[in-house]
Amino acid sequence: EYYADAFPIAVCKFARAKRHQNFRAYATFGYYASKKETYYGFKGHLLITRSGMIKAFTFTAANVDERQVLPELLEGKTGFVGADKGYLSSELKDEMKQSHINLQTPYRSNMKDDRSPQFLKWLKNSRRIIETVIGQLTERFNMEIVRTKNLFHQSNRFIRKILSHNFCCLLNQQIQHPITQFAGLIGC
Repeated sequence: EYYADAFPIAVCKFARAKRHQNFRAYATFGYYASKKETYYGFKGHLLITRSGMIKAFTFTAANVDERQVLPELLEGKTGFVGADKGYLSSELKDEMKQSHINLQTPYRSNMKDDRSPQFLKWLKNSRRIIETVIGQLTERFNMEIVRTKNLFHQSNRFIRKILSHNFCCLLNQQIQHPITQFAGLIGC
């Protein structure tokens, strides 16, 4: 059981984008729907387990569609995958079905949904875990802040943040705390 989502990684404020030099060849403009804003930078893509461990990740230019990246994240994996409306596509669902992956996304309001209300409620509630993980990466590990000058160091920083998150999950698992509850994990 996996969950997929993406989040923005802005390299600078929108007003400075035209003058920004460091990632000119890689960064692009993208739209972040939940904040209803356009940003300049990258998009981070995550695949996590039900417990909150990050199993696959990558980052792309901000204008890359989430649906294009999902097959790469799911390479070698099978089973259930929950995702948001950004991954809604009948072609993608058919492609995933051929790979023995059951991709489930909420439907848009103008689409007919034959799935049971209990399943839809469960899908909505179970997606909270990936929102929690993205929240921790952005708030505790400052994943959205870019302080590097080149792509090598940015990708290295991204990997370190993912490793730190998974390490904290393992520590919580060892001391039998909720796996994604990092507050109070390391005390002075």
